[in-house]
Amino acid sequence: MNLLYKSTRNSDKTVTASQAILKGLADDGGLFVPVSVPKLDVTMDELKDMSYQETAYAVMKQFFTDFTEEELKHCINSAYDSKFDTEVIAPLVKVGDTYHLELFHGATIAFKDMALSILPHLMITSARKNQVKNDIVILTATSGDTGKAALAGFADVPGTKIIVFYPKGGVSHVQELQMVTQKGENTSVVAIHGNFDNAQSGVKAIFEDKELAAELDAKGYQFSSANSINIGRLVPQVVYYVYAYAKLLENEEIQEGEEINVTVPTGNFGNILAAYYAKQMGVPIAKLICASNDNKVLFDFFQTGVYDRNREFILTSSPSMDILISSNLERLIYTIAGQDAQKDVELMTQLKEKGVYEITAEMKEGLKDFVGGFATEEEVKETIHDTYQKTGYVMDTHTAVAAHVCAQYRKDTKDEKKCLVASTASPYKFVRNVMTAIDPKYDEMEDFALIDELEKVSGFPIPNAIKEIRDAEVRHTTECDADQMKETVKNILGV
Repeated sequence: MNLLYKSTRNSDKTVTASQAILKGLADDGGLFVPVSVPKLDVTMDELKDMSYQETAYAVMKQFFTDFTEEELKHCINSAYDSKFDTEVIAPLVKVGDTYHLELFHGATIAFKDMALSILPHLMITSARKNQVKNDIVILTATSGDTGKAALAGFADVPGTKIIVFYPKGGVSHVQELQMVTQKGENTSVVAIHGNFDNAQSGVKAIFEDKELAAELDAKGYQFSSANSINIGRLVPQVVYYVYAYAKLLENEEIQEGEEINVTVPTGNFGNILAAYYAKQMGVPIAKLICASNDNKVLFDFFQTGVYDRNREFILTSSPSMDILISSNLERLIYTIAGQDAQKDVELMTQLKEKGVYEITAEMKEGLKDFVGGFATEEEVKETIHDTYQKTGYVMDTHTAVAAHVCAQYRKDTKDEKKCLVASTASPYKFVRNVMTAIDPKYDEMEDFALIDELEKVSGFPIPNAIKEIRDAEVRHTTECDADQMKETVKNILGV
């Protein structure tokens, strides 16, 4: 069975998985979705004995049906190797009465590594399959983590170049250092004067620019994306939810078939959409709890059915979620609209032109698996502090958003189901916020001294990703205004 993909904005035209991965964004500006979400063809009983790599194959072969077994296994084994500091790739840790799925053991200590370590391999394989002669230019906007993970994944990969845009002043000090010190002859990093939404909109506009595409083609280049708009980014994220459930079963924390709730801190909606796909594949997930920070555009949407980005943009201690345009939500909107591309176009046009849209009562019915929650800055601090006091476990700011929302949901609903929390970044990535939450006295120390202190407090060894940036040379200093992104790309590529 060959699973095909179509755009959320045009249901008539289908492409293969490899074509969808190569393109990133559909020609009409829509996102690629599978014609239907496939079911797992292995039982949980079989999955519970599988390694992360074996689970990845069991999930991805269902989505990427035009890859041979040999091709897909090569991509998986090249991605999930010694780049991760633990053999299990995504450890499950019991913290109080919840289970934290630690997704930050890769090269850049954030969950983006889980997908971005495999995407370059999927992309190069896809290019060969489709006889692509051009070099692929990966164009990405980042709110902090995607950028570094994509840079690390694509650095010096033959036949590719990568250009990353990030909001100047809108990422943590460690996140910025990780990007601007990135090695690799094919890597470029640009700080834009604006916020993440400006960066993401700018990248989307470049993708939709047909004249520019023709100019690039003449020079032997074509664009693709490493953002979660790329289906090759999203599908690998489905894997870890399947894996987590199987491990809970193996550890006898749950019974076969027992439903669990999953809480995901999210801004762009990709990470929780992956959990939704896992549920559709047959994983017994009851509620998908969507955790927002003070930029609670998703929380408001789940409460009211109105998506409204016309609001103040707030810089928080969880910058990877400082997002007002959740681009992956479009895939869910398309699904709950009964795969009605016209309806999707209508709503996305309203979002672009007016900054707001409202879904129908019937579509709202399709959201009943989801619950929205949010954590204020104060609640994030309290959660980090209290969890450390009670359990000795140290979590980062994004994970704390999810942990607070999970606890609040339980309190409000009396829902006793076991809860999985997606732990999306290492506390080392947001060391100042984490340490000052544990004790305000740490605010007097400088960042690298705090890192040594965090090692003492947490018992987590300092990750390589942090050791590397301590003395690394800054290699990328380009800045531009948000409306100059296209010109900047042309300069970098010499077009």
